[in-house]
Amino acid sequence: MGGSGSKRGYWPFAGSGTGSDATKDRNAQSLARPRDFRNATPFVFTRRSSLCYDEDGDLAHEFYEETIVMKNGRKRAKLKKIEKNLIPQGIVKLEIPCIHVDFPVVLCEI
Repeated sequence: MGGSGSKRGYWPFAGSGTGSDATKDRNAQSLARPRDFRNATPFVFTRRSSLCYDEDGDLAHEFYEETIVMKNGRKRAKLKKIEKNLIPQGIVKLEIPCIHVDFPVVLCEI
């Protein structure tokens, strides 16, 4: 499930710890980014929709057009998939926030 999360190559909840100079540089860079790790949330509030709008404004995953084909003197109806002039729906707000797949905590109920 794609969503609004960390796509920058670092996880904001990782501790600074001790390590090499490269690790310290990476931590310093992550602090300089616009999304500060202290204000980050493990929840996903939006996702990219897989639905598209067609020319008429209808919303669906796939669109088909019925065409008439003459074969051996007979008329046959055939469905042709429409792949042009489709506009993706874009980012959709989730009704219930989900936990990001990269959240570093195991959740369980005993």
